[in-house]
Amino acid sequence: MVEENVKKGIQYMIIASLLFAFMGAAAKGLSNSMSSIEVVFFRNVFGVALILFSIYRSPLVQVGGKVWLLIFRGIAGFVALLFFFYNIANISLGEAMTFSKTSTIFTAIFAYIFVKEKLGFKGWLGVFVGFIGILFITKFDGSNLDKTDYLGILCGVGAGLAYTSVRELRKYYDTRAIVLSFMTIGTVGPMILLIIGEFYTNENLDFLFAKFVMPSGMDWFYIVLLGLFATYAQIFMTKSYAYAKAGIVATVSYSNIAFSIILGIFLGDAFPDIWICLGIILIVTSGLLVSSKK
Repeated sequence: MVEENVKKGIQYMIIASLLFAFMGAAAKGLSNSMSSIEVVFFRNVFGVALILFSIYRSPLVQVGGKVWLLIFRGIAGFVALLFFFYNIANISLGEAMTFSKTSTIFTAIFAYIFVKEKLGFKGWLGVFVGFIGILFITKFDGSNLDKTDYLGILCGVGAGLAYTSVRELRKYYDTRAIVLSFMTIGTVGPMILLIIGEFYTNENLDFLFAKFVMPSGMDWFYIVLLGLFATYAQIFMTKSYAYAKAGIVATVSYSNIAFSIILGIFLGDAFPDIWICLGIILIVTSGLLVSSKK
């Protein structure tokens, strides 16, 4: 039974990783027509409708009781998504995905602080290697970081907080309720930011405020794909964490980087340079060390 659950968890994560890569490709296609904030809105509003329909067909079965943690998970995930989609629009798909995968490093740290999970030698070594990998990807020389660099790191922090929350929430809530909380906040949040963007714009805060642009033509096709890929990726990812230990499925999730690099090249991205490749290798190694059995 245990082995069967682990196998299911791995299969679900591979599917989720591929769907997340396709979601990123759809988001990149939309970024030529609209702001990343608007892309986040469409990414989530479609999902909210699908999840609500699913709940209507099959009501939630759950214990509940952790409402504030559910809201916190939604806010952390939404902020991470804002920064993630901004990076997708401005750097290569593979690089943006790699930044998001630093969440494993931060999840390990937050689990140590808040859930009191022991890291052990391999875990702390993984955290150290991961931060070296971040330095390679950002090409940090002690002078400055690009906007996409620090937003990429903050994306990892936000996702790490969200994933740490999921590990607790899955004991109390149906998978769909956890996804719905995230997508609802991820729908309302961009609406507020887009309304503010009609009256206030700032080039340095273009990842937060922008004007709404009405989609047209092929945009709607990309929006439908974005919603489908994002929603089902989220469901499969959450299911994978429910079936197998976080360490196992987190390791498998790194296939997402390979999928994203391949899709990015098809979309016109250059193949990652030697420094970014080294950074990717170090971050994947970091994740394997952090996720390995103690």
